[in-house]
Amino acid sequence: MSLMVDIEKKLGSFTLRSKFETDHGTMALLGASGCGKSVTLKCIAGIMTPDRGRIVLDGVTLFDSEKHIDLTPQQRQVGYLFQQYALFPNMTVAQNIQCGIRTGSRAEKQQRAAQQLRRFRLEGLEKKYPAQLSGGQQQRVALARILASEPKAILLDEPFSALDSFLKWNLELELSDLLSGFDGPILWVSHDLGECYRNCRTVCVIENGTSGAVTDMEALVHHPATQSAARLTGCRNFLSAQGCQGGVRLDGWGITLPLPAGDGPCTVAIPDGAVSLGAGPYRAQVFRTICDLNETAVLLRPAQDAAGPILRVSAPKTAAPAQGAAVAFDLLPEQCLCYR
Repeated sequence: MSLMVDIEKKLGSFTLRSKFETDHGTMALLGASGCGKSVTLKCIAGIMTPDRGRIVLDGVTLFDSEKHIDLTPQQRQVGYLFQQYALFPNMTVAQNIQCGIRTGSRAEKQQRAAQQLRRFRLEGLEKKYPAQLSGGQQQRVALARILASEPKAILLDEPFSALDSFLKWNLELELSDLLSGFDGPILWVSHDLGECYRNCRTVCVIENGTSGAVTDMEALVHHPATQSAARLTGCRNFLSAQGCQGGVRLDGWGITLPLPAGDGPCTVAIPDGAVSLGAGPYRAQVFRTICDLNETAVLLRPAQDAAGPILRVSAPKTAAPAQGAAVAFDLLPEQCLCYR
């Protein structure tokens, strides 16, 4: 079972160009806020209409601008889990679940709803209203309603964006377990790389409204293809550089790294783990230290250049150098990436 998306949607000055294909399993749509992730989901679900393109699910065309095909949301067999779950506040748990069941007699719908209540451990809550439920219970009701409709694909739109870290962790574990038996494509929209890494095997990065290639999650983490993707992986050092004989030379630092770059200007991404303090051939001065919960961010500038480019390094709280101190450091070029 596969999902193919190739659409374009213009919203004011913003244009979304989303193109990817995925089969069974969970794929992340990853990108910064406002890049077009949620718009992509809404176009797939039929809540928004693309300006052009095609959407095909399990061989069935959901949308085709040239053939004038545009199935209603009810016809698409797509389950959409909204950020706030979108339960009907004036309906009980049982009634909310029954809303997802579109075929069968009243008795058959009640029987199928009862099956979902048991499956999602909601027995005893049948007559409760959404406002009387915890966040985890609301999530289970929303998922029960989605799966009661027997969808061919499930769309998750930042399901934990408004939750505190403890509740998010617990609900994430539960959601992963509940979805483990679903054999269709699942799209998981988020801007949290860790969340996607834990739950998705493939990823498509959307940057400024344009989707990139679908890649393996491990490939994104260790070899991000673009600067935007590198930022999503948590890299915070992006230094301007020049291609030269033997690699690239970091502007302001006088450091040459053996990276393939060719001639001309480029940008070098340096992850925190590629920099080590305390020993090495390079010299710097501590410009600033910023204490966090478990570590200290140390901002370095080239020695004798108070206006030089900044390099961020992580250090243990108990071993962070003082502001203004002269330090030695080393770089691991095999962990650095060069972008044009």
